[in-house]
Amino acid sequence: MLKMLKSSGRTVFLVTNSLWDYTHVVMNFLIEARTINSSSSLSSNWLQYFDFVITGSAKPSFFHDKNRADLFAVETESGKLINTDNGTPLAQVGGPAAELPDQIPNKHYKVFQGGNVSHLHKLLNVGSSSQVLYVGDHIYGDILRSKKALGWRTMFIVPELEKEARILSSSSETRKKLKLLRGERDKIEDQVHHLKWSLEYVFPGCGKTGGFGIKIPIC
Repeated sequence: MLKMLKSSGRTVFLVTNSLWDYTHVVMNFLIEARTINSSSSLSSNWLQYFDFVITGSAKPSFFHDKNRADLFAVETESGKLINTDNGTPLAQVGGPAAELPDQIPNKHYKVFQGGNVSHLHKLLNVGSSSQVLYVGDHIYGDILRSKKALGWRTMFIVPELEKEARILSSSSETRKKLKLLRGERDKIEDQVHHLKWSLEYVFPGCGKTGGFGIKIPIC
């Protein structure tokens, strides 16, 4: 799906509360089925499917314009943060201390940390909120805030419904037959009700109650 979105010319972004080091590991596992062990290293190939990646976003507060969190560019090789205002490098929490270079290289970054939705809109060059389709799996942290506060179009992922969806797909013929049988049952019930009405009102006072509560006319 990501390949299809990129090939169609759409801008694809990822917003996560996880920091870069954890996001990098998880995306290697999800997209490249790569795990960390003594004989393998992490790959940045998965970044080709995204135009921008926002880590440490602190959703749902990320979706508020009043959120004044600073936006940092992430140097993916070292995990260091580059302040987008003054270019000062800063190591991520728990990472090695940053070595101050003589000059910050003027390079294009696609991975960031922090910030707010205004920063994201500028990166995406969004003219209208309706241009954004946001896919999430948390109804409060992802869907409600982005929909209500921003007017984004949203898609909600519910993994718990996967089993039910498979059952619905595999039982389609059974459900069609059941619908037909219910229709036949409803017709029979209508005929029974019509017969009761006919026996009670077409032949008033001429009959007796049978075992099923139907007046059988005896004239």
